Amino acid sequence: MDFANDPQALLERVKALGTGGRVRIGIAGCPGAGKTTVAAWLARTLDAGGTRAVQVPMDGFHLANAELVRLGRRGRKGAIDTFDGDGYRALLERIAAERTTVYAPEFDRTVGEPVAGSIAVPPEAQVVVTEGNYLLDDTGPWPAVRAALTEVWYCETPEPLRLERLIARHERFGKTPEHARAWVAEVDEPNATRIRATRDRADLILDFETLAIFP
Repeated sequence: MDFANDPQALLERVKALGTGGRVRIGIAGCPGAGKTTVAAWLARTLDAGGTRAVQVPMDGFHLANAELVRLGRRGRKGAIDTFDGDGYRALLERIAAERTTVYAPEFDRTVGEPVAGSIAVPPEAQVVVTEGNYLLDDTGPWPAVRAALTEVWYCETPEPLRLERLIARHERFGKTPEHARAWVAEVDEPNATRIRATRDRADLILDFETLAIFP
């Protein structure tokens, strides 16, 4: 397991991995740690520099709210069993093996639902960056998810900052401050405990607070 926070070194690392075909980078971490920000920066910067890159978030594999209600899991959306892990694994395996256009779902936070076919991974994509909570979990389909990725990096943020960001995100998408804090304590933090235990399986550890990826 390596530690690296130099943005240029991260970009060069990804490019060096590309000698054996399409590179698939996963960004794991607890809710609010900055995974999506890092994944978006990585895909955007590689693409702007001439390495064709696409971001494919794991969040597109949230189960639909109606299915969560049917299963009795709506009140803990974000837990590991509220995702279609096998569907996510199958997509990553297709991305690794196929050179036709592959379509991926995206999670629409304004409606709180996944939307199928929202993200196109074209044949010329050299790098696919994905992010999600459970990329390093060792149960169910998740070891196969890890096997479909070239590397998985773990993004961590000091706890006060992570929790502040997480509560603010819940409020931004419609929760009251009280509901946001309750959701973080009762739903997100049990998930974070599980995710944190997978940290040592990562290929690389990133400290979001000191990663200089902002202008």
